[in-house]
Amino acid sequence: MSSICRIPVKLRFIILISALCLSFTLFSCKQKHSAEEPQIVTTPEQMNSKVSDNLKAVLAFAKDNNGNISDSLKVFSLNILDGFYSKNNYKAIWSTSEKWLPEADTIFDFIQNAALYGLYPSDYHYYEMEKIRKGMNMDSLSRENAAIWTKADLLMTDAYFHILKDMYEGRLVDDSVSIIQKKSIIDSFFVKKLQRALDSNRVGESLLSVEPTIPAYQELRGNMKDFVQKMDTSQFLHVKIPYQDTLAFYLTLHRRLLQGGIGDSSAKRIDSIIIRKEIRKYQEREKLKVDGKPGPEVVNSLNFTDNEKFKRIAITLDRYKQLRSLPATFIWVNIPAFKLKVYKNDTIVLESKVIVGKPDTRTPVLKSAITDMVTFPQWTIPESIIKKDILPALKKNPGYLRSKGFSLVGSDGETVDPFSVDWKKYKTGIPWKVVQGSGDDNALGIFKFNFNNPYSVYLHDTNQRYLFGNTYRALSHGCVRVQKWKDLALIISDLDSSYLAKKDRKPSYNLDSLNTWLKNNNRKRIMVYNRIPVYIQYFTCEDKDDKIIFYNDIYSNDEYLAEKYFKHKHF
Repeated sequence: MSSICRIPVKLRFIILISALCLSFTLFSCKQKHSAEEPQIVTTPEQMNSKVSDNLKAVLAFAKDNNGNISDSLKVFSLNILDGFYSKNNYKAIWSTSEKWLPEADTIFDFIQNAALYGLYPSDYHYYEMEKIRKGMNMDSLSRENAAIWTKADLLMTDAYFHILKDMYEGRLVDDSVSIIQKKSIIDSFFVKKLQRALDSNRVGESLLSVEPTIPAYQELRGNMKDFVQKMDTSQFLHVKIPYQDTLAFYLTLHRRLLQGGIGDSSAKRIDSIIIRKEIRKYQEREKLKVDGKPGPEVVNSLNFTDNEKFKRIAITLDRYKQLRSLPATFIWVNIPAFKLKVYKNDTIVLESKVIVGKPDTRTPVLKSAITDMVTFPQWTIPESIIKKDILPALKKNPGYLRSKGFSLVGSDGETVDPFSVDWKKYKTGIPWKVVQGSGDDNALGIFKFNFNNPYSVYLHDTNQRYLFGNTYRALSHGCVRVQKWKDLALIISDLDSSYLAKKDRKPSYNLDSLNTWLKNNNRKRIMVYNRIPVYIQYFTCEDKDDKIIFYNDIYSNDEYLAEKYFKHKHF
């Protein structure tokens, strides 16, 4: 009797089941594997079939491994990749028979020059693809390895989808709400876009086609070539201020200045005398106020390297992507520039200085439309100001309101005597309105532009017009004070009249009546029927005379975004 016959029936059954399980496991492993397992193909003709099999197996592997196609490589858009390749029967799209197709060179060159679009090549598998291409040029065995062609195809397709997403919506969008998470967009946008690009041999053009059409975006992006060509990508020390350790601060400052070609590297002792001397040289070179003091102006200038400027530009380009497009006629307020512009039929017809909110009472970013204008407005003090400034002042002196020209008004419209109130019992707010009467002493000046928004802010004149002479104008409680408010009012009035004339309607006012109301101190609310869009935005750079100019990041918004999205980015 053979030895197997002597094995009990129950044990034989267990062995049989185990063998079947092992066979199934081995079969499954052949259906799913990473992109790193070498697979040498003997003839170029066999490569296409082998790569196709591999693409299906590697994508299956990636699904089981959180998007990783190997131990060190993860794809950005697994769902989109799987959707695209499944629709194309898992065919390679960037190569055939061990040769690159022309569109592979196009996508590689695009990634190589990604900085021209405010993007980082490292985000799009650039260094891994560069390694693959160099390896294939130098080693014939690499060209015969189906695993390498498979990996290259996946990385290039993934890079295309990633760039497409970033060119369309930017990077300042959390993945949870990004278009890459919307199943309805995978086929209609990503898959369709690449398929059409490949069919027409226009991969590069397809990526450019999703950029914003906003002229200011195109002008800024158009100047990236000159900026990138001159950009110094060296990694410089970051100098922190304020500081606790003076000696450590001086040492860091000295080392940073040495990186910029200023100072004596052989100096054995760094003290305030040496630092002041070095800083004076730096201030002279950078055309700053020459006083030798290591203050915020010097430190901010040292930290504002070309790498940091690139991040500012990248963030600005992405902010335009969030807008996508702009109407032909609109009002534009750029907070860091302290400037208002009016565009009429895509032409700037007015530029004005503005005063915006202080860093602790920031002007919000918003989009709205002018609803009405008010001559000689009354100012109803926002609750935030009452809580922070007025209530503490009233606890000290109930006569504070009268000294500022304010009135305390109840819900019935009656004026309340502030001396009749026990202010000590109020801690977070009061049950009355605080109103400043109209007139030239009013904080709103003599004119106000209203638009719907949840922040209770508006555009207006001011009774502190001398502040427009300041270079730094982040000085308000959040509203936007407009120097050329009358010019703005006349433009809005003219647009409103033209709009009503087309509808055979007569406006309730004209330029003469507007001037009369202003001359006679009449308080009027003027309804605006042509609702001109208002954009209050935060852009720290722009194109001006074919050069990129930068504004101070007054609210540190860009600093926060750069830390969040670009902290470890480099060239």
